Amino acid sequence: MKKVLIITHSKDNECIEVVSKKIKEQNGLPIRFNVDEYPLKYSISSCYEDNEWKVYLDYQGVRVSIHDAEAVWYRRSHNLGAGLSEALDKEFLSSVYGEIRTTLFGMLESLNCFQISKFSQYRRLDSKEEQMKIASYLGLKIPETCITNNPQEAKKFVQQRPNGVISKMQSSFAIMKDGVENVVFTNLVTEEDLDDIDTLQYCPMQFQEKLEKKLELRVTIVGDEAFAFAVDSQKSESAKVDWRKDGNALIADWVPYELPLDVKEKLLQMMDVYQINYGAVDIIVTPEDEYYFLEINSAGEFFWLDRIIDGAISAQLASVLLGNANRRYTPVLEENVLRA
Repeated sequence: MKKVLIITHSKDNECIEVVSKKIKEQNGLPIRFNVDEYPLKYSISSCYEDNEWKVYLDYQGVRVSIHDAEAVWYRRSHNLGAGLSEALDKEFLSSVYGEIRTTLFGMLESLNCFQISKFSQYRRLDSKEEQMKIASYLGLKIPETCITNNPQEAKKFVQQRPNGVISKMQSSFAIMKDGVENVVFTNLVTEEDLDDIDTLQYCPMQFQEKLEKKLELRVTIVGDEAFAFAVDSQKSESAKVDWRKDGNALIADWVPYELPLDVKEKLLQMMDVYQINYGAVDIIVTPEDEYYFLEINSAGEFFWLDRIIDGAISAQLASVLLGNANRRYTPVLEENVLRA
C-alpha cells in the first residue's frame, strides 16, 4: 500500500479528511502529521545506518516509516512547535524553534519521493513580484503595479491613475489587537491615505491600478487539471474590493467556469516554471472580458469549491499523489541517481 505523508496542523479544515478518504479509495495510506504537535507529541528520527537512510515518525507510541513514502502533500505548517513556550525557558526558545524548523524542513526537502511541491518551491512563490513578471512574460495580463516603501513614489503612482488604486500586502499580513488576529485585506487608496503616506517608509506595500470587475475567478490547479470557479463579488458592497471581506456570505454564489484555453495553457506553463503540482490562482475578469492574473496561492483553500463538484479536486489530488494521474515534474533524487 502506497503511503502519502500529509503535512498539516490539528485545526486544519475538512480538506484533509476528504483528501485522505480519496487516498484510501485508491488503495493508498494517508499519514497525517500535525506539525503544531511537533515536537511535544511527535518525534522525527532520520538515521543513516548500514549504508541506508531510514526516517521514522513516532506519535503516541506508534512508529511509522516515512522514508518509503510514495508522496508528500505539504499543505500547511501553521503554529509549528505550539506549546513550547510553556515547556522551555524563554532564553532557549528562539534557538530551539530554529532547530525545529531546520529539522522538519530539512527532512521534508530530502525525502526521496514525489511531492506536490517541496517547501522550498512554495517559499519561492512568496515573491509576488516574480509571479507577476513570469505571468507577464508568458503573455498573461497583469495590473499596473508599484511595490515600494518610498512615500513619494507611491503618491505619484496613485495620483497618475484617476480610476483608482488599491493597496495590499504581499504576505499574510495581520495585526494583533486585544489578542485577536486581524487580517489586512486589499483596500482602495483614499485621499486621506495620501495624507498619512509618510508612514509607508517603515513597511513596503503593493499598489495596483483598480480594475473594474465583471467576475472574480479562483482557479485551483492540481497536476494537469484546472478547476475554475467564478463569483460576482460586485453584488456585495463590502466585497467589491476584496471578496474575502464577505467570503462567508458569497460562499454559495461560486459557480463552475469555463476558462479560455489560452489562459489555462499559460497558467499551466507557470506551474512548470515553478515545478509545482498545486496552486490556487486569483484572476479578475473585466467588463471587456479581459483576464488579469493577480497571484498564485501556494496553499490556497479549495474546500468550499470542492463541495460544488462532489470532491473532484480532492480526488485529483489523491490521484496525483499516488501516481494515478499525470505529475508535472519528476523528483530530482531518483533511485538510480542516489545509487550511482
